[in-house]
Amino acid sequence: MADDAQRRAAAFRATREAHATEMAEDYVELIGDLTARFGEARLIDLAAHMGVSQPTAAKIVQRLKAQGLVENRPYRALFLTGAGQALAARSRARHRVVSDFLLALGIDENTVALDSEGMEHHVSDVTLEAMKRFITAHGERIV
Repeated sequence: MADDAQRRAAAFRATREAHATEMAEDYVELIGDLTARFGEARLIDLAAHMGVSQPTAAKIVQRLKAQGLVENRPYRALFLTGAGQALAARSRARHRVVSDFLLALGIDENTVALDSEGMEHHVSDVTLEAMKRFITAHGERIV
């Protein structure tokens, strides 16, 4: 029984840790995408894409700035720091593996888009590597 409790506690702890980083990963990934597409990421666009109000997005951006992931320049929009770029790249790569895995299973693209958003934050590195092996074995696109 103690082993079962320890195993469950570890699983819940991992989920809490994933939730703690999930928002930061989503925001830096989006800031990176907007910057790549438009040359910068404006707060108004960030809020619109995340489906939140501008004040909510501004609060989250302040936290990301405090964590050293985002910076803004006077009279300019948001940009990722080196640490923010690295986090965005890791998050994007994890998202791509999960998406490719679900596609390799034959799941339609609309469902994959919905399901993969968020899953990448909760998949262990062990499971992610297994997904990569599955994709490679089935000749699908891989990161």
